[in-house]
Formats: sequence, C-alpha cells, structure tokens
Amino acid sequence: METKYEFEKKFRDQVLKCSRCGFCQAVCPVFGSTLRPSYNARGKMLLLKEVMDGNTELNDELIETLFQCTTCASCFENCPSGVNVPEIIKQARKDMVNIGSCHPVFKGMNEVLKKHTNIYAEDEPEDFERERNKKAEYVYFIGCVGSFREDEPTLETLGLLDRLKIDYTLIDEVCCSGVLEDVGYEINKDLVRKNIDRILATGAGTVITGCPYCSRTFNNKPQYDELKEKGIKVIHISQFLKDFDFAVKTDKKVTYHDPCDLGRHCGIYEEPREIIRKIAPDFVEMRHNHADSLCCGAGGGVRGAYAKNSIAMARRRLEEAEEINAEVVLTECNSCMHNLSNAKLRKQKFKIYNISQFVNELMEEAE
Repeated sequence: METKYEFEKKFRDQVLKCSRCGFCQAVCPVFGSTLRPSYNARGKMLLLKEVMDGNTELNDELIETLFQCTTCASCFENCPSGVNVPEIIKQARKDMVNIGSCHPVFKGMNEVLKKHTNIYAEDEPEDFERERNKKAEYVYFIGCVGSFREDEPTLETLGLLDRLKIDYTLIDEVCCSGVLEDVGYEINKDLVRKNIDRILATGAGTVITGCPYCSRTFNNKPQYDELKEKGIKVIHISQFLKDFDFAVKTDKKVTYHDPCDLGRHCGIYEEPREIIRKIAPDFVEMRHNHADSLCCGAGGGVRGAYAKNSIAMARRRLEEAEEINAEVVLTECNSCMHNLSNAKLRKQKFKIYNISQFVNELMEEAE
C-alpha cells in the first residue's frame, strides 16, 4: 500500500517497534500532569499506527494529542525498543502542517518569525549596556528567552564574563528559529543567514550560547553547517565555565535541574555539576536527575500552546526540590528558568537561578 505521509515513509518500522509496554507512561511529563493515556508516547504511537493502517486521518482532531509533547526525549531514553518518539512526532507535525492542520499558536509563531526577529515579536530587546558586533575572541549568543524574558539572569551572566575578563562580544542576534522544526515548520533561512553573517563578522573562533536549544540548533541543524565549515566552535555556557576557579562558596543547600535540551539532547550532565561542586559543598541531587530528570514543561512549543499543563509539569519538578529541602535550585537554561520561576508557589522558600547568575552574585557579595 502506498504511504500517504512522510512520517510513515521515514519511521514506519519505528512506530511498529513500539511494544506498548508502557515504560514511557511512567516518565512522560505530559501524562504525569494530565493522566491522559493518549498523550504519552505509547498513545501517540498507537494513534499513528491507526493512521498508517488507514483507520484514521491526520487532521485537526489529532492536534491535541500530537502537538502536546515537549519533545523532552524521556520516553526515548527509557524505551526498551529504542523508538525515537521525538523525531517521529516532529515529522508527524510537519505532515499535519503540510495538509493545513496545526495548533494556532504554532501557526502564529511561524508567521511572527516571518515578520520579526524573535519569537515574541518585540522590537526592542534589552541592550544590556554592552557594545555589539565588535571584533572579539568569543560571541555570547543569548537566545530569545534570555533577551526578552529572563534579562536579569542574562545581565548577571554577562557580569560574570566581565569579571573573568573574557574577550567577548554580543551581536545583533535574531532567533535561531530551530524551534520551528519542532512544531512542524521549516527553519527560517533568512534568520539563519543573519546569525551566521553577524557571527563571522566578529572574527570570533567560538560562540558561547546561554540557551541549550540554540546550542543544539547551531551544532546539529544543517542550515548552520557553515559555522563548522568556517571553523567556528559552538559551546554552551556550562561547558565554557567548568574549568574556572571562582574562589567563592555558599553554605546553602543547592540542587540542580537538568534541562532536557542540555542533558538528554546534548549529553551535557557533568559540566554544570563540576561548576556547582566548586561553589556548593552542600549539593544534593533531586530524586530524578541526569538522564532521568523530569522535564520542566517548556519545550516543544507546549509552554505557548498549553500553558496550564506546562506549569503543572514545572510544579511536579519543583516538588522534588521541596522533598530535599533545597534552598537554591540551579539550572542553566533560560526556558527552564522562566517556566520554573512562573510555577513556583509562594510557600516554596527556595530561590531559582541560572548557575552563571548565581556564581556572579556570590562573587559580587565576596568583593
């Protein structure tokens, strides 16, 4: 039988490999907050099998199921059959977009990035009182969330780079637009071109990203291959900071939240912990950590399209910080920072910081 959709051409064997064991149900953040079986990976694979068998069509009725996935890869990490659910879901979303069926928030995001340079459609980002587009050894690439929503952590991170006397520059950056591929659209080539040209114009050999998703996009998306071809290295801020001696300590009980983009998608687990152990003798892991870390609920477009469920996922994560009586919750992702901060309850006394932000504040206090 002729295949009708690209997801079937590319992933038919993967969908059929799903044994319906339910391991994914135990780790799916969307199921954890909704208890809806159709929302976990098993439910989605069963649904896509029905599509492949011709028993149902990809249409608007499937938006709630297929677009409600953070692409956190926890299901893939725990799947005995090795089914790469995030990639299957992203392709199924592309197929839906191609037939004109998509969540209106994601349609809006694609339209916004045709007309604006950031996902928030805002014209004036915080200037951070730094010179941009100058010649430097490093480019610090902030990302949309750090530029427009979490400007305070960004300002502290830049302060830390200044304290460490790093030769860096900001650029007139635009959205990396990698998130468009997660929600069924194509990366915006005009935005890609702007970022590449502005990075190359600085003469920098390394791009340091404050956003794990930008790091993934620059390193893994073929649209950005020119950076590699020109010898530009792209690293995340946690990779850059791990070898520094900050000469400060905190006596607070500190824990760490692994961002999905940094951990499961990039394999970066130890670098943030190396930094934390230098500054926090009382470092305690949450119950779920490393590859088993709970998703904060912000990824895959879910924060924009399903805000209530997104916040519920973040609150589940913060409950684990309460369990260990943490005083400080650290992460190194502005999206995680944003979602966890929005989900934090008044009764929860811990504070939430990006690692680089927290380190800079400790150094400032020590002066």
